[in-house]
Amino acid sequence: MSERPEIKRILLKLSGEALLGEYEYGIDPKISSRIASEVASVIQTDVQIGIVIGGGNIFRGKGLAASGIDRVTGDHMGMLATVMNALALQDSLERAGVTTRVMSAVSVREVCEDYIRRRAIRHLEKGRAVIFAAGTGNPFFTTDTAASLRAIEIGADLMIKATKVDGIYTADPLTDPTARRYERVGYDEVIERKLQVMDTNAIVLCRDQSMPIRIIDLTRAGQLQALIEGENIGTLVS
Repeated sequence: MSERPEIKRILLKLSGEALLGEYEYGIDPKISSRIASEVASVIQTDVQIGIVIGGGNIFRGKGLAASGIDRVTGDHMGMLATVMNALALQDSLERAGVTTRVMSAVSVREVCEDYIRRRAIRHLEKGRAVIFAAGTGNPFFTTDTAASLRAIEIGADLMIKATKVDGIYTADPLTDPTARRYERVGYDEVIERKLQVMDTNAIVLCRDQSMPIRIIDLTRAGQLQALIEGENIGTLVS
């Protein structure tokens, strides 16, 4: 077990594709429930958790733009897709016994709260999970950038990006058996080597505000809890 500062507040970044499970599109309730169970276990240890979720399982603005839809319109559709995912995850979390609030960067007051930083922090302090939806509320910015921004705004100790790979590798481990996993890598090295952890804006934002990022494989049960307990899981970007 490695020595590290105590983690009391985290920002978990989930891709929309994380909710697909065995489906080609949409939300697999079994996956949503498993993620909720992992989050519930972390909250029971008095760690505060905010979540940013993407919408790629439903709509992706950049992809829609490539098919001819106006980019700004496509990005707005993608933002609304993240609200749908956030509501689905909220339902799973509350069925797992976790009091949850969805806060959206675009106003959808009939279904969730508007994002207000001070209110979000207050929810976290009361032990509630907070799901941040609709990205930054602006087109041309990814949910990776939104995750970096929210992590910094809420004063998280760590941002965790959940993927389908157990860290950052020198090459694609699925196609290159010689690929080596980094235990730790610098922000600038991620950018210079184009390691495709997150988009460049997100990495630069974390670098400039000294927000550490941990890349883990959330498809493996218990990884989130093991990380919180101090195990050296995945790759640290710092």
